Amino acid sequence: MHAWWVGEPGPMASRPLIWGSRPDPKPGPGELLLSVRACGVCRTDLHLAEGDLAPRHPGVIPGHEVVGIVREAGPGCTVFERGDRVGVPWLGKTCGLCRFCLRGEENLCLTPTFTGWDRDGGYAELITVSEAFGYRIPDIFTDEQAAPLLCSGIIGYRALKRAALPAGGRLGIYGFGGSAHLTAQMARHQGASVYVMTRSPEARSLARKLGAVFVAGPDDVPPEPLDSAILFAPAGNLVPVALRALDRGGTLAVAGIHISDIPSLHYETELFQERQLRSVTANTRTDGQEFLALAAQMSLFPTTMTYAFSAADDALADLAADRVTGAAVLRMNDDVAPDGS
Repeated sequence: MHAWWVGEPGPMASRPLIWGSRPDPKPGPGELLLSVRACGVCRTDLHLAEGDLAPRHPGVIPGHEVVGIVREAGPGCTVFERGDRVGVPWLGKTCGLCRFCLRGEENLCLTPTFTGWDRDGGYAELITVSEAFGYRIPDIFTDEQAAPLLCSGIIGYRALKRAALPAGGRLGIYGFGGSAHLTAQMARHQGASVYVMTRSPEARSLARKLGAVFVAGPDDVPPEPLDSAILFAPAGNLVPVALRALDRGGTLAVAGIHISDIPSLHYETELFQERQLRSVTANTRTDGQEFLALAAQMSLFPTTMTYAFSAADDALADLAADRVTGAAVLRMNDDVAPDGS
């Protein structure tokens, strides 16, 4: 199969992704082999390529927002059949035995496996997935629409829960990429007012189109205190900025696996009066199931920029340079090499 994998991690200008041929993967017990139809391009892929996240094994294939068609089912598979459409998310497998798994908090599993980090991901023509961790995708979504939902959407859903947004409350969103623009729509669906602080002019324009009541730069102060906020930008310097924007009792959820260092916090102005600071760690399968049902019910359609499979490195470079509005998606097609040959 053709695939992209991480060579020497570094800035996208150094072209850290390598294109080539890899042996076709084989499904093990309880696993499905999928022909990849589309794969979302997530900021976590960028962190992996640039070295903010150390690859878990040499030559790992990125990509964890994967839509594929079942090509082969391994021994013991009972849920999906050949020809079914399956979504592959970030959470690839958990132990099922640790204290967190046993109490329903599998996102905190002590020995988890992640797609596109521990196991090869969707920047490839073929991928294997544990059947128990694959999702059935609602028919309302095309492949390109469904791909960003499998991480950006699910993580946005969990971040919104972690932000403890009260009914009809004011939600601040810092950064407005793939996950944030979906979360804003979910919050508005719940009756919230959305305030967006982001640096990209194109992202600000999208935020206005999606109904944000206030749109400004990342360091700007909202005109009213916020009940809750979510930080999607991987910028630790925005943590105290967002905390200061909260009303008494407000909650800031930090969504993302990597963030730059957070400056020292000033207790009186940034944490006192029961302001809360929370992180968001992966998701549970229940989160994914709940989110996909909600997305179909409210017709949640992502704004996407589509790239050919052969242009995966260009998609990541555009993401690094803030040239992606909404979510970037790789589409499988006939040009199976970067030069189109």
